[in-house]
Amino acid sequence: MIVDQLSASASYETLHPLFPRAFAYLRDFDPATPDGKYELQGQDLVAIVQRYRTAPSAEKMWEAHQVYGDIQVVYEGLEYCGHADRRTLVVTKPYVAEKDVEKYAAPEAPATLLTLGRGNFAVFHPQDGHQPGVQVDAPAEILKVVIKFRLQP
Repeated sequence: MIVDQLSASASYETLHPLFPRAFAYLRDFDPATPDGKYELQGQDLVAIVQRYRTAPSAEKMWEAHQVYGDIQVVYEGLEYCGHADRRTLVVTKPYVAEKDVEKYAAPEAPATLLTLGRGNFAVFHPQDGHQPGVQVDAPAEILKVVIKFRLQP
């Protein structure tokens, strides 16, 4: 997992061949962009623009991916995102290849709780179980972009 300010994203562009294009999109993102999926480089690099309302932790599922990593950026609102080593989580819904997702129960051991808001980003890899969309104090409206980058383009 990586967490940093979007203004520092150029420092991470050498970590993956798709990161320069992904971070350029995120830095130039127009908040007026409608919700939906946008291919930035075919299926290897896809932006998902989404607006939703955060909810209590008990209502949000934990997940991890195998084929794609995530870069998550919140442009409006503030949310918590849980993080735990995927190997410590208990599977509740087995991996579905078509959706590249496996779902988990909340961990028994303490997990990291990230605060995602305007100006920062988080990168999740297959070992990173994560629980996005958790409310901070009360439910809040969120505008988020999730970049799906193929781990081996």
